[in-house]
Amino acid sequence: MSRPELSIAPPPSEGLGAAAAQVARGLARPSLAPIRLAAIAAGVEGLVLSVTFWFVQYAATPGTQFHPGMAGLAGIGMAMLALGLTAAFGGFALRVMVNARRSLPRTLPGYLLALVAMGVAGLGHILPGGVFWAGLTAFGVVLVPLRYCLSLAADWAVASGLTARRAVLAGGGPEAERLVRGLSEKTGNEVRICGIFDDRTGKRAPDVVLDVPKIGSFDDLVQFCRMAEIDLIILCLPPTAEERIAQLLEKFRVLPVPVHLSAFSQDFSFADAPDGTALLPATFRAERRLAKRVFDLTLGASMLVCLAPVMLAVAVAIRLDSRGPIFFRQQRHGFNDSLIRVWKFRTMYADQCDARGSRIVTRGDPRVTRVGRILRKTSLDELPQLFNVLEGSLSLVGPRPHAVDARSSRQERFAQIVQGYSARHRLPPGITGWAQIHGWRGEVDDPESLRHRFAHDLFYIENWSLWLDLAILLRTPLSLLDTRRAY
Repeated sequence: MSRPELSIAPPPSEGLGAAAAQVARGLARPSLAPIRLAAIAAGVEGLVLSVTFWFVQYAATPGTQFHPGMAGLAGIGMAMLALGLTAAFGGFALRVMVNARRSLPRTLPGYLLALVAMGVAGLGHILPGGVFWAGLTAFGVVLVPLRYCLSLAADWAVASGLTARRAVLAGGGPEAERLVRGLSEKTGNEVRICGIFDDRTGKRAPDVVLDVPKIGSFDDLVQFCRMAEIDLIILCLPPTAEERIAQLLEKFRVLPVPVHLSAFSQDFSFADAPDGTALLPATFRAERRLAKRVFDLTLGASMLVCLAPVMLAVAVAIRLDSRGPIFFRQQRHGFNDSLIRVWKFRTMYADQCDARGSRIVTRGDPRVTRVGRILRKTSLDELPQLFNVLEGSLSLVGPRPHAVDARSSRQERFAQIVQGYSARHRLPPGITGWAQIHGWRGEVDDPESLRHRFAHDLFYIENWSLWLDLAILLRTPLSLLDTRRAY
């Protein structure tokens, strides 16, 4: 039996101008956000501190009393304590890390307090005085050079523009010239203008504004931001152009990118703070990405290990029930409308699988196998998506990823039913979500049901937190008892 082929959607750059597509391809990877740089530095420092604390214990403990395993655990614990205190003292802030002289004073207190904690705890056999002096020596020999090297690396990253916030301008008139000139004259500017988008031509919007080229129209900007990793959009329009600003905001609302008005910023910082400076605030900032990724990796790996026996039993049942592959892959919309391939257990007969998702499964659908009906009702067919979570294309919790050509049972495309439908892609899609625990899953048999799902997805996006993710995960097993729409 031949395996169903996945539909291949057109590349994101198709229809985009040559200049915009070339710039977008060069920005396919995200910039090195300060939180990512801090995480890398903390990881390196934590590893070195763990080893250092281990040798501190080794040097301060009589040979017959030294236990390598216990010393290793204590070393990791003390390193985590030191890192936590360093972070509390601001030692991982980018402005501090780039300067070794400012960095070391923020690091020393946390290190010394960790040493004191180790000495006070005693670990049953370590002499406090020996630990302290051995640790102080290690500070001079190991930590000072390490911090100096990290400061050099952080300073190089900043000087190379790796940490700069990438921005595009919507509008290329006098406001754009004022902004570009102001940014070039600002000391310590961290905003990098990658291009200008404007529908106008001639003097109202020249092809180049102070060496920054116009690379597309307003309609191109959304597609550009789908393809490139952009940190902010700046509207270079006068505040009096209220109608035009409102139209552009509605167009950009589907993007996970904050939108600012240049006229509202006097210092050209465009900080994404909760003070109302952004017309459209960021929905998925770098620190949120990192926190959600750590959450997904930790819980996702644990769930995969615990559910491995169940997945093995399902795989055997599928193999015994019908011919064909055990798994089914389907192309779906991911974060920021990117295309991802989602894994599932096969629930249909192999020669009737619908890789495009253009024909929704209905009650009593003859394409579904006997085992498939059970899997779909219990949602066990979704378990292989844990591999997607580890890969990073899915999250444990988020708006459910729909097929590229998803339609209702009335053969209406989802994007035609709900205006701005792709706004639900401003966060990574998930295995379960806010809409699913409220019963909105399975067949879309009328437009209103899809609108309810969309509204629930937007609520989740606008109120996201790790606590909300955890609450949704805990409520998911109970929500699966409602199988009215699952078939």
